[in-house]
Amino acid sequence: MKMVAGLLGYTSGTLERLGKPVEKPGPDVGVVFQAPVLLPWRTILENVLLPSEIRGTITPAVRARAHELLALVGLTGFESRYPHELSGGMQQRAGIVRALVHDPRILLMDEPFGALDAMTRDQMNEELLKIWSANRKTVIFITHSITEAVFLSDRVFVMTARPGRLAEIIDVELPRPRSIEMVNSDRFGVYANHIRSLLSAKKDIAG
Repeated sequence: MKMVAGLLGYTSGTLERLGKPVEKPGPDVGVVFQAPVLLPWRTILENVLLPSEIRGTITPAVRARAHELLALVGLTGFESRYPHELSGGMQQRAGIVRALVHDPRILLMDEPFGALDAMTRDQMNEELLKIWSANRKTVIFITHSITEAVFLSDRVFVMTARPGRLAEIIDVELPRPRSIEMVNSDRFGVYANHIRSLLSAKKDIAG
């Protein structure tokens, strides 16, 4: 993921992003980390606008998009709050908005919900699908949760343990829109069980 973002170089082979060799970070990519990494001395809106501020691209249109995205994730009214005043799930929503505010074409997400409790994680998965439906970004989502991988993805890339190798690419042909109740369906179980069998020898998943 760091190589796709342009944050880490690669020692062999080639890597292209949107048809061009990856050489450095660019505005076409947004990144959501494992932790929200919000600056505690800045309000939620100020945190969301930070990437645009660094780029010197804050305009009325960017501010309007920030407010629209905050409304989309249920954070209207919290723009002037500080991170410590929000729950973990709300902070992570703000982190997602920050990654989307400059309208990147690719969204990279590194286990963004791993630290959340099970119920909040389910809510955030449904929230992410809502955001995806509204923006239709290409999303690369890393997770160790089989359920999360199947629920969110069109394709799951199953990785072996160290050294990491691609074990299989699985097309997930489940209908959209998806609801959390889908995880109890037989069809969902077929995908989950197949991935589980691939991981039975202590393998890791990136979906």
